Amino acid sequence: MKKNYVLDTNVLLHDPRALFLFKDNNVIVPIYVVEEIDKFKRDLSELGRNARQVSRDLDAFREEGGSLTEGVVLEGGGMLRVMFTQRELPRELMNGHLVDNRILALAIDVKEREPNLKCVFITKDINLRIRADALGLQCEDYKNDKIESSELYMGVREIAVDKSDIDHFYEHGELPLAENMASVCPNEFALLKDRASPTHTALAKFNPNKGRFVPLLRSLKEGAWGLRPRNKEQSFALDLLLNDEIKLVTIVGKAGTGKTLLAIAAGLHKVMEEQVLQKMLVSRPVFPLGKDIGYLPGSVEEKLNPWMQPIYDNVEFLMGLSRADKKAGRSYKELIDLGMIAIEPLTYIRGRSIPNQYIIVDEAQNLTPHEVKTIITRVGDNTKIVLTGDPYQIDNPFVDATNNGLIHVVNKFKNEKLAGHITLTKGERSALAELASNVL
Repeated sequence: MKKNYVLDTNVLLHDPRALFLFKDNNVIVPIYVVEEIDKFKRDLSELGRNARQVSRDLDAFREEGGSLTEGVVLEGGGMLRVMFTQRELPRELMNGHLVDNRILALAIDVKEREPNLKCVFITKDINLRIRADALGLQCEDYKNDKIESSELYMGVREIAVDKSDIDHFYEHGELPLAENMASVCPNEFALLKDRASPTHTALAKFNPNKGRFVPLLRSLKEGAWGLRPRNKEQSFALDLLLNDEIKLVTIVGKAGTGKTLLAIAAGLHKVMEEQVLQKMLVSRPVFPLGKDIGYLPGSVEEKLNPWMQPIYDNVEFLMGLSRADKKAGRSYKELIDLGMIAIEPLTYIRGRSIPNQYIIVDEAQNLTPHEVKTIITRVGDNTKIVLTGDPYQIDNPFVDATNNGLIHVVNKFKNEKLAGHITLTKGERSALAELASNVL
């Protein structure tokens, strides 16, 4: 049965494609939403870009399909309308948020005017959903881009095999796919377990070009820049980071699992030891991404210092600087002066082409899917990009653990040969850090 979906402003600012994603149902955009969107059109942030896209799409509908007030036909068969209302909310439910009140009033009006169609109010504002429910409106969060925890691709699985399979794997360095392995993704890791003896195991990775499981890189025993993996998940991560055939790596993990440190160590290894890449480019979102850092004093480097200090700490740790070295003035700046490392804000990446570099984007969970797309599409020839983050530590109010850019990339690229992913679960920073991450 067809429904009327009334969209709130935050839905369209979050995803301008929302106009097209309600299949054969009717989509209603309150005129008050259009007025709110207009306030963002000059903004240089992600919200501004989305606001301008919504305005262009609505104007295109108007030019091609006629009157938005009367309704234009959507590709899925539904109707798109821009509406207003003279209705007022009950006085006891009025508050200072005048636009929200008008949007709610319109949704009630639509519900009563067209009782044969179910009216659903869509908003990402939790409190507004509560108010809508109090008014008798059916309301929902915008879920089109959400990925539930149970659906999140982990990048590794356990597979029960016969003893002969593990023996074959160790002897020949490969294992063909069996019937119970049909859904394995490219570059997915596996812990092969002997059905008869659970302690008889092997670590493997699915090679999409050979169509079978192969051992991890032999160089993992030597580590990267003196850093060796402490558990099997870190071994999986380092395998992806050091593999030149994989151009996109995503590493998800809670605080202290080593995701950033591993990425930087691998980057330094590729740039300074193997010299297969020219430079390591490291960045974190200067939250929010679209805001200019010009409000902070000093040069670009000085402005970035508060945001990039965790990166500097990791680099100096890998350099093995002693207290005496630091007193003598040695620091991460040595590598910057040599041109081996560049620290840049993501704000200025739009429009660039970045070839032959090792790019690390830390705290990528604070990015929207569109922002991540902007960053990855800057990657030039022979460049490798690594996205790291914890989807449960988000500072961006416009994304959450189910729809942020990092999780979006993980699930969109899981079937691509050029990409690899691993989820780190075991903390290695310290016993206290691991306990705090699990208990608090």
